[in-house]
Amino acid sequence: MRSKMTAQHIYQSLRSMILDLELAPGSRFTETQVADYFQVSRTPVREALQRLEVEKQITIRPKQGCFVRVVDIARIRDYYDVRVAIETLAVRLACVHMPDAALRELATQWDPANLFFGAESSDRIKLAEEAFHIALAQGSGNEALVRYLTDINDHIRVVRRLGWPDYSSIEDTYAEHHDICRLMLNRDAEAAEACMLQHIRKSQTRADQLTLAQLSEPARNPFAGTALQ
Repeated sequence: MRSKMTAQHIYQSLRSMILDLELAPGSRFTETQVADYFQVSRTPVREALQRLEVEKQITIRPKQGCFVRVVDIARIRDYYDVRVAIETLAVRLACVHMPDAALRELATQWDPANLFFGAESSDRIKLAEEAFHIALAQGSGNEALVRYLTDINDHIRVVRRLGWPDYSSIEDTYAEHHDICRLMLNRDAEAAEACMLQHIRKSQTRADQLTLAQLSEPARNPFAGTALQ
């Protein structure tokens, strides 16, 4: 029985699979495999795949299939440079506009003594880490910063999450997030910006140490169970 998933739903699902590494960089799949997986006709699948190709998330090769984009570490560095500019500006503006109550809540969540999101590498803490930065951008009062940061996160998520696997890194993240909130509560914009800069550059250093083999190792291809056609 065919499902009623639209091209939009299929596009969103595939995009999430790519960004969350459920589909490995460089992995191959076909239009038929996707249609079988979602139990839909090939028409909405084709539309979804074309959108992903326009976004450069995949490459479609006639008679060969679809290939997930390979991670370009040099390009990731460029995105990190832009991220630094956006997030330090967000901190500066949020020091003026973000209410104490919102900052206190974030400080409590990221207090190293509480380990609110746990101490293990998990989807929960990875999502929370990303949400922390978005919350500060929202606190800046500048919606453009939120949109730009969201777009950057989509491009660097693959290395940002894989470069953050161990307890020591998680422990550091709690402490650094907490310190940023504390400085912002004191409305010390200069010190908060410096702390955020150090925090992001540390993340970038971990990203620089990744190899394509490491990027592919934990990923899988959910379409591998169906025959290539």
